[in-house]
Amino acid sequence: MKTHNLGLASLALSLFCAPTVAIGVSSDPNLQQASSLDEKRETIDLSHYLYTEKLDGVRGYWDGRKLMTRTGKPIHAPAWFLSALPEIAVEGELWIGRGQFERVSGIVRTNEPNDENWRDVTFWLFDLPHYPGDYKTRKQFLDQTVTRINVPFIRAVNVKPFTSDLQLQRDWQLWQKQGAEGVMLYKEDALYLPGRGTALLKLKGYEDAEATVIEILEGKGKYRGMMGALLVESANGVRFKVGSGFTDEQRKTPPAIGSQITYRYNGLTRNGLPRFARFERLRPEE
Repeated sequence: MKTHNLGLASLALSLFCAPTVAIGVSSDPNLQQASSLDEKRETIDLSHYLYTEKLDGVRGYWDGRKLMTRTGKPIHAPAWFLSALPEIAVEGELWIGRGQFERVSGIVRTNEPNDENWRDVTFWLFDLPHYPGDYKTRKQFLDQTVTRINVPFIRAVNVKPFTSDLQLQRDWQLWQKQGAEGVMLYKEDALYLPGRGTALLKLKGYEDAEATVIEILEGKGKYRGMMGALLVESANGVRFKVGSGFTDEQRKTPPAIGSQITYRYNGLTRNGLPRFARFERLRPEE
């Protein structure tokens, strides 16, 4: 095993390294999930949060031996990429750049990794799922780990402390103009807790979710002969139509029945339906 000359952090490493490696190929890594800040802003004190740009890539989990998606499906990266990863569990975003989700998603989902394509991918690490301690402690050790690895395609996200709502909005607006997807906020004194809670928040100005395509509805007027809308069903069984956000090409070749889409919306109506639901993208299998 590699030695870690990182001061007091070495003791903490010894406490969690062995069980992490023993995880192996989990069908469900049981990762921490973000709650929406848009829905909880009135009840949350952000003074103990750190934040960074939300990267629009593919979430990756490395268990110390194998790389996988957030749902546990294997990611077939080149050997040179995997060999640089640490012997501890880390999670982050496999990312190429703003507006490049479709490309990175295609690269990550390929069973036969292409070296040239993977040279464009950076694994931006943001947490240590099994490391003891609060986020501030985990982030410090993560930064040290990335420095020790010292390769250009494995990086640690940069976080900044919350100082005011005004500054958060300014940063978000600046990032948004540059093509960013949103903001992620980490509670610095919180332990890593699998599932959804307030230890991890996201700010997007809108919500997004997944739904399954139930029926393809024919268009009218200028969309005659093409798809007009999709009838979809959310995870909690609510059915509704998604009719905007599509290109003409997507209307000619719509998502297949049974496939999953990601849609955006602005809150819920009084009847519990997504307000202003619009298509964002076809959801790749994970």
